[in-house]
Amino acid sequence: MHGEHSLLTDIGLSIIFATVLSHIARVLKQPLILGYIIGGALLGNQMGFSLVTDEASIELISEIGLILLLFIIGLEINLTELAKMGKTMFLLGTLQFTLSVAFVYGVFPLLNLPIGTEKFDLLYIAVALSLSSTLIVVKLLQDKVEINTISGKLTVGVLVFQDIWAILFMGVQPNLNNPEILKILTSVGIIVLLIVFSFTVSRYVLASLYKACASSPELILLTSIMWCFVVCGVAGEVGLSKEMGALVAGMSIAAFPYGADVISKLIGIRDFFVTLFFVALGLKVPMPSLQVVAISFAIIALMLFVRILTVAPIIISLKKGVRNGFLTGLNLAQISEFSLVILALGAGFAHVTEQLQAVILTSTIIASILSTYIILFNHQIAAFLARLVAKFGIHDENKEESAQGGGHGHEGDGQVRDIIILGYFRIARAFVSYLEDLSPSLIKRIIIADYNPAFKDELTNKGFKWTYADLAHPESLSHIGLHDASMVVCTISDSFLKGTNNTRLLSTLSKLAPNAKIILTSDEPGDAKKLVTDGAQKVIVPGVITGEFLYDYIASGMRKERIDA
Repeated sequence: MHGEHSLLTDIGLSIIFATVLSHIARVLKQPLILGYIIGGALLGNQMGFSLVTDEASIELISEIGLILLLFIIGLEINLTELAKMGKTMFLLGTLQFTLSVAFVYGVFPLLNLPIGTEKFDLLYIAVALSLSSTLIVVKLLQDKVEINTISGKLTVGVLVFQDIWAILFMGVQPNLNNPEILKILTSVGIIVLLIVFSFTVSRYVLASLYKACASSPELILLTSIMWCFVVCGVAGEVGLSKEMGALVAGMSIAAFPYGADVISKLIGIRDFFVTLFFVALGLKVPMPSLQVVAISFAIIALMLFVRILTVAPIIISLKKGVRNGFLTGLNLAQISEFSLVILALGAGFAHVTEQLQAVILTSTIIASILSTYIILFNHQIAAFLARLVAKFGIHDENKEESAQGGGHGHEGDGQVRDIIILGYFRIARAFVSYLEDLSPSLIKRIIIADYNPAFKDELTNKGFKWTYADLAHPESLSHIGLHDASMVVCTISDSFLKGTNNTRLLSTLSKLAPNAKIILTSDEPGDAKKLVTDGAQKVIVPGVITGEFLYDYIASGMRKERIDA
């Protein structure tokens, strides 16, 4: 009982300190991850109050957090979408990582820093400095409403490829001590078999389970976590790490239409375990010396130089714009949480020293702070860099501002999908039936976003595009093309919305769809007037429309009776 009580106390203290420090980070406009790590540091005995000192508790918290964190990361890696990115994105994603690793591997020894002398140190440093933070970048770009600009899309594409490279590196990590080609190929083969197994079960078994329990968020959540631990167990049995199993489990769900639904249900538990993992990292942070801080700044300077060097020239050569090249490189100017995961696993394999872990963790914290301001002022910095290279004859042929607009999204049939209907409920269904009869050409412009995949085939067969969206979770709305929309319509009133209301929805849509006319639905005329005041273009009030119809119908009937009389 004492051990259980100790673990419960440690987890409770971790959440309390992480929450308090995160609020401070929020006020200072810093990434919340910094609050988690600093909260953990204050709990530990290295540079804190020695409130959590049980190594077994720390390791257990870290392992649980890491497995769930990697499962969530896997959920966000959609291989189907990756395949649609095209040759340009594939070339950029491949060259950025490989050139970055090669450059750091070759240049880092020339810096003569007092780290990197152990057998695998240089390899881990090169990989760590070649990965950027998905959590930080996506959050900051969403806040700036730049996720759907050309540079935003290029940034996210590179992040996805970086995650794939990190997964591949994790696959060969266990064999680094004895890097025989046969063993490495065997590990890769086992990973491929695990992926095939996971995707097959996900396609034919999980799909049916999710469809059966679509109306029960609790069952969806439990089924997802169950699947995570099943694949973790299988991975452990075949000689892979449980962390690799968690990644594959997430990827096998993300590849199918119900993946977005699962992600939205796991948002809360994701945040909880992300917190625990980074608190556990903070617990292990030693007191940084001036030497460690100086080394960290040197590493960050190298990382910034490498980001620009391996991203901007490639984008410029691919005719995507000089300014877009610099913007993308600046957006990626931080060290990934995945790098910390890889180093944590490397420490478990005795590949890296505690000193190297401390230096990279310190570099990650400092780079995260700097990156916040780099992304905040990315356009000004990119414009300055563009003017510099223009002196050497490198400049855009067309106006950069027009390239940044992004344009409306196009389907493969050449039609613009610029009208988005949120929710497929009573009014939306009636609207769809009218379109089929009266305006078939308008169908090709419409995306219908709903949480229930049971409607997908029906709507797709009619010519609409169906996509997943849970109106209660803004994260699920950021991926449906709102930035390019000319009109967004929600036909669901507050009486039927779960977990949100039209006022909060209007606030979210105003950020995600800044150029769109927003049409909402309200139960009361007074609420409708307030929504229009707050920025809605128009608000549908079903009761008023029904009353007008009844009045017209009854009045016309009475007029007809008088005429007949």
